[in-house]
Amino acid sequence: MRGPIATFRTFDRPSQVLMVNQFTINLGFYMLMPYLAGYLAGPLGLAGWAIGLVLGIRNFSQQGMFLVGGTLADRLGYKPLIVAGCLLRTVGFGLLAAVDSLPAVLIASAATGFAGALFNPAVRAYLSKDAGDRRIEAFAVFNIFYQAGILLGPLVGVALMAFDFRATALVAALVFAVLTVAQILALPRDREDRAAEQRKSVGADWRTVAGNKRFVLFSCAMIGSYVLSFQVYLALPLHAASITSSEKAQSSLVAAVFVVSGVIAVAGQLRITTWFRRRFGSTRSLGAGMAIMTAAFVPLLLVPTATLAGQVAAVIALLVTAAGLAVATATVFPFEMDTVVTLSGDRLVATHYGLYNTVVGVGILAGNLGTGALLGLGYQIGFPSLIWIVLIAIGVGATLALRALHRAGALAGPQSRTGPDDVSGGQGVARRVQQSSPTTP
Repeated sequence: MRGPIATFRTFDRPSQVLMVNQFTINLGFYMLMPYLAGYLAGPLGLAGWAIGLVLGIRNFSQQGMFLVGGTLADRLGYKPLIVAGCLLRTVGFGLLAAVDSLPAVLIASAATGFAGALFNPAVRAYLSKDAGDRRIEAFAVFNIFYQAGILLGPLVGVALMAFDFRATALVAALVFAVLTVAQILALPRDREDRAAEQRKSVGADWRTVAGNKRFVLFSCAMIGSYVLSFQVYLALPLHAASITSSEKAQSSLVAAVFVVSGVIAVAGQLRITTWFRRRFGSTRSLGAGMAIMTAAFVPLLLVPTATLAGQVAAVIALLVTAAGLAVATATVFPFEMDTVVTLSGDRLVATHYGLYNTVVGVGILAGNLGTGALLGLGYQIGFPSLIWIVLIAIGVGATLALRALHRAGALAGPQSRTGPDDVSGGQGVARRVQQSSPTTP
């Protein structure tokens, strides 16, 4: 099996540019955003409600606007939306470095969020179109670059925060400014014919996508995957605080969680995708990945607090959970992205991605509210395992839903397509994969 770099080189230039772009996007974003709340509370001295408002506006302007971004991409082209999104994020981060009033910070946060809504669906739709029969392999490599940016971004941010937040924001803005220019010069414009879409109304496009029942059912089933995987940012850090004795130890443990997740994703993505594709096929791999994600929380159920089995056991359980979630996410992501395109029938692909991200975004919001409430309730009633039981139950439900969709043939495309079974980029001729056949694994 070829390594990530060798596999990356086998793709055409547009796919390569999109993969590198995603690394840079995540590098610039994660060098800044993890430290935004501290900046708002510290130097700006905003109240808790104001901090929540700023972060909520940023999230809503992205998650709530994905459908708009996807629709614009299908109508205007993928490259213009990618460039516009990066340019808008340049402006947003630049504003964060320059302003200190709440209204101005809200505008800057909204700009950074809406920027993501512009380029995220366009990037995924462009990559799926350019990769063609190698979609799953392309999204596997894409996720390596994606996770590498998440892994390195906070480390760069820590170094820059030695100066101050404004300096970090300016560097992040500079990263996106350079990225904007690089995409204008290096990213070819896609050659998709959009005449048919432009003759229809936006409402007609949305009705088409929302009326795709198999796609909507799949989107709803995948909410569980996002609720569970997002706990790396919510429940696991909060649990780390409950099993450590100092703020420094907590920070180190949270950092270890992210390092474990990032290293597994970067080093193991291609091997994980190849193994599951060979053993289970595309659609069954989704259910298998969801089952792993569910099982990842079992160690925390067995060792819910440091006092029951010692701090070392509690720390090990937390890191094992982080590793399990990383393996599961690496398993699910390429097949998930491929399934969205398959269910779209290669029509209005960016709009489908936009609605998909909106649906799971609403699920993440509801999941975060519920997770926070259950964590507090569990410790209040002396039953800290409550949150892990509920998360496992959500995972079981999502796994069963994906299995039911697979058995009903609801994850298969409207027609068969070609694609390699080995996503490592082997030299064999790709053989026909009959995704519409009920016997497909």
